[in-house]
Amino acid sequence: MLRKIGRQLGQQVGRQLRFSAGRMLSTTNQLHKAAADAKAEPTPPKSILVEKDKNITVIGINRPQQRNAIDSITAAQLCDAFSAFEADDTSPVAVLYGVGGSFCSGFDILEMSTDEKEEISVDILMRPEGSVGPTRRQIKKPVVCGINGYCIANGLELALMCDLRVMEESAVLGFFNRRFGVPMLDGGTVRLPAMIGLSRALDLILTGRPVGSQEAHDIGLVNRIVPTGTALGNALELASCLAKFPQRALNHDRNSVYSAAFETSTFHQAVQNEVMYTSREIIEDMQNGIKWFNQTFKADTTHSWLKRDRSMADWDDEEVAEAAAEKETKKQQEEAAAVEAEKQKQAEKAQKKSKKTEKVEEKAAVKEGEQTSEKPKSEEDPKK
Repeated sequence: MLRKIGRQLGQQVGRQLRFSAGRMLSTTNQLHKAAADAKAEPTPPKSILVEKDKNITVIGINRPQQRNAIDSITAAQLCDAFSAFEADDTSPVAVLYGVGGSFCSGFDILEMSTDEKEEISVDILMRPEGSVGPTRRQIKKPVVCGINGYCIANGLELALMCDLRVMEESAVLGFFNRRFGVPMLDGGTVRLPAMIGLSRALDLILTGRPVGSQEAHDIGLVNRIVPTGTALGNALELASCLAKFPQRALNHDRNSVYSAAFETSTFHQAVQNEVMYTSREIIEDMQNGIKWFNQTFKADTTHSWLKRDRSMADWDDEEVAEAAAEKETKKQQEEAAAVEAEKQKQAEKAQKKSKKTEKVEEKAAVKEGEQTSEKPKSEEDPKK
């Protein structure tokens, strides 16, 4: 009887152990399968990259396969990135650039075309901050834009939102949305006439034609032309120059300029705003700056800061200053080599002239000798 009960208990325990083992094996297989699926489906890359280069906030549009066309998710991330930059007291200047071969080709029209209802597209375009980022408001601190490849449609409006624009010589600007019937809704019709004038703005907006780097610089649409592939580096260099200045006075003047361009209707009102924007902190910075100037440049050496040829090296990073010094040294060496070559050329020319003069003198001497030797013979003939 006891043996029978023992066999039954053993069989029951065995069944439970086999069931538990099978369950554990099934769970393990499910975990392995989930891990394999996770590896097979990598997380998509961020469409907006944000990093810090010293105290400069660097914001990159990262959709190179779409030529950095901005969809709704990317636009929201770009707004968040600029809001974080404005709230960061340690970062005085930002740089905006495009990853890959283009800066930005505007709003991603493919996202709009997949929507079934027209109201959804209108909602996308009529966002409070803008369809491709915070283009419908003024950023609180300076922003430098590095333009490469295509900067077109709403992407050009995004570039106009920035304070300064550095453009590669091979880049192309233009409101290409004209050919698709898409209007400008990101501040371009407001900012562009203030930058380049009404007539030129109408030319670019109505025709939608492409604009090269030289024309863009000539009409004031961009501030710097740089070699292809160097837009980001030069934009960072320019941002570093701005970051070295006292920021309260810089932002005061920046706000006054924008107020005069967009908020006031009369000169008197613009001048009043310029005074009203001056705060106690700005006055303190000004006083400190004047004290530093008086301590650094004495009355008998004031001329020393007026005759400097190097315009930006004093405000750049040490690397930029070293590069400027190397460039200046190379320039001086080339000038010295050119002077030496000119001296050598003149010496060779003088030597050739001297040799030519010697040959002429030798010929003259030989001729004179021949004439002298012939004279006695001619004098003896009459005697004979």
